Amino acid sequence: MKTKTAFRAIAVITLLSAAASSISTAGDAPMISLWKDGAPGSEARRNEPIKVEGTNISNIHDPSITVYLPGEEKSTGTAVVIAPGGGHSKLCLGHEGDSLGQWFADHGIAAFVLRYRLCREEGSTYTLKGHAMDDTRRAIRTIRHRASEWKINPERVGILGFSAGGELAAYAAMESDQGKPDATDPVERMSSRPDFQGLIYPGKSDTFTVSPGMPPAFIAYGYNDRPDISIGMALVYLKYKEAKVPCEMHVYANAGHGFGFRPGTTSAAGDWPKRFCEWLTDSELLTRADGTTSTN
Repeated sequence: MKTKTAFRAIAVITLLSAAASSISTAGDAPMISLWKDGAPGSEARRNEPIKVEGTNISNIHDPSITVYLPGEEKSTGTAVVIAPGGGHSKLCLGHEGDSLGQWFADHGIAAFVLRYRLCREEGSTYTLKGHAMDDTRRAIRTIRHRASEWKINPERVGILGFSAGGELAAYAAMESDQGKPDATDPVERMSSRPDFQGLIYPGKSDTFTVSPGMPPAFIAYGYNDRPDISIGMALVYLKYKEAKVPCEMHVYANAGHGFGFRPGTTSAAGDWPKRFCEWLTDSELLTRADGTTSTN
């Protein structure tokens, strides 16, 4: 049994450590580079191997999305980019990435786990609002560009982020564009505006602004999180209310920072993805393939 477990661990590490290519795999899910010829500003480093430490990764120079598509019989046409957290120095793909991507696919939602460039990694020359946000917007554009191929409704493409990834989700909703119609790259012709946003214990809440017409928001965090989140996000909620932007907020009394998503967890905080799906349904952004609204 131990030998089998070790073999599986080695296989996962090998997949994650492999030099990025235009299409590679993470488990059974394809991993697709966001730029065919390398991300602007990172072309020379795109083939550097990713660093792996458990389920966390760093040294990302070829931004990508790992694709989790539902079976045709379950597909709802709704899609979500998942931006893992990690303080912008690493990406926590375990409880804030791939397991949630698979859960969404199992529930009819196409999910795309984003591997973005890290601005706080030691020696990094990247910036949050530059390179990391370029990767985030490119992911949204890519999904819209391939919406027909992936059986996605291009008007139901949202983003969800944890902690540092929640910052990216919030900024994507705050500042977007409709694309460049005359761009030679067809992906850049697509809009970068998310149709909805999920902010799961995001940082930098004091930098969030809300204006009328922004995408509806779902907020979830723990009562025992640090003040900039536990108090800060309550103030952000009031900004949404004042701007008349639909927003739903869940505060979990027995949770702190980083609860993420762990399959099999029975706590209230652990069930937040179900609440997220219910919110999407109530917001008319999710309709199950069988026409029902059940999220069980």
